[in-house]
Amino acid sequence: MNLKQKYSELLLDIGFYENAIQQNWFDLEKAYSKKSRHYHNLIHLKEMIESFERYRDRLQNPKEILFSIFYHDFVYSASKKDNELKSAQYALKILPENTTLNKQLVFDAICDTKLHAHNINEDINWLIDFDLKILAKDWEDYKTYFEQIRKEYRIYPDFIYKPGRSKALKHFLENKFIFQTEEFRSLYDEKARANIEKEIILLT
Repeated sequence: MNLKQKYSELLLDIGFYENAIQQNWFDLEKAYSKKSRHYHNLIHLKEMIESFERYRDRLQNPKEILFSIFYHDFVYSASKKDNELKSAQYALKILPENTTLNKQLVFDAICDTKLHAHNINEDINWLIDFDLKILAKDWEDYKTYFEQIRKEYRIYPDFIYKPGRSKALKHFLENKFIFQTEEFRSLYDEKARANIEKEIILLT
């Protein structure tokens, strides 16, 4: 899948001019390619978009969700707690005046990737599930994922990182379900739960 082509087609479709598309792609690629990005990078976007393509027909507002995928981690710093909010604000700021997109949905969707909690809007639930699908990968891939996350948080020593990561993971297990859509629950909940439990054991 050509990420740039996908991005360009979407932006053209929602009211951007050609020259603005080039500049915005350059900015996006630069943001997701920073050296500090071991997991939250263009590969992560690509995997989310593969899920999006597979379930596109189930979405009421596919353009809004695709745009939200591209920008949901635009701002990402391991030491900050407002990454999602800043990403959402940035996404709205670059939208052209005449865009046909539902701006409120884009804003809410990106912000809601922070807590990954169930939403009354089913489109947002799909976005959250696309973002969390990594949790249900085969163990070796899952292990690579959490090692990449550890690198992103390398500013923190183990005695701070391990309890923090463990607490975040336990939060997933405390919920009745990890995924928000029926489809993802039946396919991936069990696998994700097993991976998370295994990682918690390693952390402790």
